[in-house]
Amino acid sequence: MSIRWRPAPGPVVCVGETMAALAPDPPRPLQDADDLRVAIAGAESNVALYLVEHGVPATWVSALGDDPLGRRVLATLAAAGVDVSHVRLDPRRPTGLLLKDPGPNGTRVHYYRSGSAASALGPELLDRPPVRDAALLHLTGITPALSPTCRELVTRALATPAAERPYAISFDVNHRPALWPEGAASGVLHDLADRADIVFVGLDEAQGLWGADLTAADVRKLLPGPRILVVKDGSRAATAFTDEGSRTVPALRVDVVEPVGAGDAFAAGFLAGLVRDASTERALRLGHLTAASALSVIGDHGPLLPEPDSWT
Repeated sequence: MSIRWRPAPGPVVCVGETMAALAPDPPRPLQDADDLRVAIAGAESNVALYLVEHGVPATWVSALGDDPLGRRVLATLAAAGVDVSHVRLDPRRPTGLLLKDPGPNGTRVHYYRSGSAASALGPELLDRPPVRDAALLHLTGITPALSPTCRELVTRALATPAAERPYAISFDVNHRPALWPEGAASGVLHDLADRADIVFVGLDEAQGLWGADLTAADVRKLLPGPRILVVKDGSRAATAFTDEGSRTVPALRVDVVEPVGAGDAFAAGFLAGLVRDASTERALRLGHLTAASALSVIGDHGPLLPEPDSWT
């Protein structure tokens, strides 16, 4: 089944915060760690990184502190081939920081991003290049949780009806409960997602936001607006709903080293297929392959795994 719809030719632009990430090395509880590994962490820049790895040019737009961590984030993304020429270095606000705390029941994440440079992003970005000239704009549900101006940015981007927008919008629900006041995320994320052209949401995520007993088909009924809705069911499968119906593709089996970043990787793989006018099944497979690549490494980003022989 073909998707039969893709963005017009032009740049893919990802907008959102990327932080410096510190994690114990080797992995152990943070309070017992002697050494910390420095990396970067950001949903939207993860998508940009994997798009580039798939051969799709991508631009990341954000703000960073004019500090050593901000310059490290910028250099890391630039070295990977992401266009960072429109990132602003803020001399007054710091780069956001994330600390990982591994434990026997999984890894806890501690955010230090209040008042960060990226939290001052606002809707004026939409009127400037490269967003103004994008073919596809990728946003997530993390950004509207960061500050009132960040929420205004995402809300305004999605306020114009899809048929009247100069670019298509991809939106990953990406619910981060720690960033939202209790009970505030459900309605906001539903309204934003239902206005996007392409939406990614985990089934467990949707169940936590909108109803514990939801199936993938129920999620589609709740979100009829997107031209393409992808519901990811963890390590089992992902289902894409389009104008032509639905298609489900099982996930790849992989030994999970760390689950962080897999959702962003899936979105990038699927979008890479979409930009190349792939079939729905092919786009879902690329999503699974890219997610498996992220699951196979410590950190948010790892090299793409080879495609299974069974796909050829």
